[in-house]
Amino acid sequence: MDRFRRRIKDKKVCALVKAFLKAGVMTADGDLEESYTGTVQGGILSPLLANIALSALDDHFTRQWHTQMGNQVQRAKRRRYGLGNWRLIRFADDFVVMVSGQRHHAEALREEVAAVLAPLGLRLAEEKTRVVHIDEGFDFLSVTIRRMRKRGTSKHYVYTVPSRKAVQAVKDKVSAMTYRATRNMAPEVLIQSINRAMAGWANYHRHGVSKAVFGAVDHHAWHRIMRWLRHKYKSGRSGIGMPELRRRFCEPGTWRFACNGVRFTGASAVPVTRYRYRGSTIPTPWAPQPETAPG
Repeated sequence: MDRFRRRIKDKKVCALVKAFLKAGVMTADGDLEESYTGTVQGGILSPLLANIALSALDDHFTRQWHTQMGNQVQRAKRRRYGLGNWRLIRFADDFVVMVSGQRHHAEALREEVAAVLAPLGLRLAEEKTRVVHIDEGFDFLSVTIRRMRKRGTSKHYVYTVPSRKAVQAVKDKVSAMTYRATRNMAPEVLIQSINRAMAGWANYHRHGVSKAVFGAVDHHAWHRIMRWLRHKYKSGRSGIGMPELRRRFCEPGTWRFACNGVRFTGASAVPVTRYRYRGSTIPTPWAPQPETAPG
């Protein structure tokens, strides 16, 4: 709250945030439980206060960067003396420190981060905090980041792909949408809802090496829809055959599902655009505009 008050001067807003923090939690039984520390999981205040609290971490590493590693000469000098270089990347309460150096540099930084967070009443989650080499890879914001050899060459590049957990999550979502309880839906309604769910997921993951993953997810969704249709329109104890399924629910001459003007597009309909690092050159609406003299 002290850091919040330094950023927000409106006393009414500060009082409202404090009231949120002290409001307690309503249980499933309707009872009220007091909350003494932290914020409610999934509460609207959690990302706001995480950004304000962890701005102390941003300040600490930004100060280090500008004073010790701000240019190539400084970074090269540190490497000659056996020192590491690092940079903090943070999104809300998730962050990763990229280290150019040895393992002991990264382990020392973990202790340094813990020391910066301690005065704020925060601590690192031991089960989610680890030191890994870029060749081992790590997950950050549902994306696996790993350096691998490019196929057919001897060169190594850093690749970003949807994490296994993210892929399994979208597969589980499609499976839930094609359970037995949904067979009362019209086929076009089901296909449209799956298209929307997969397009939203694919739009998040399109800035990476995702084409093969999108194809695998579509393969899973196609088979789920196929089984759903065969069971919905089965005659007797057996489902409709594949030739009849293709004739009734696929575009002519293909195996792409289409019903009443609705086509199954899946994740592959979202174009993959590799992310290009632009650093501080990304335009923002708050960038100062050049002044123009009146004509």
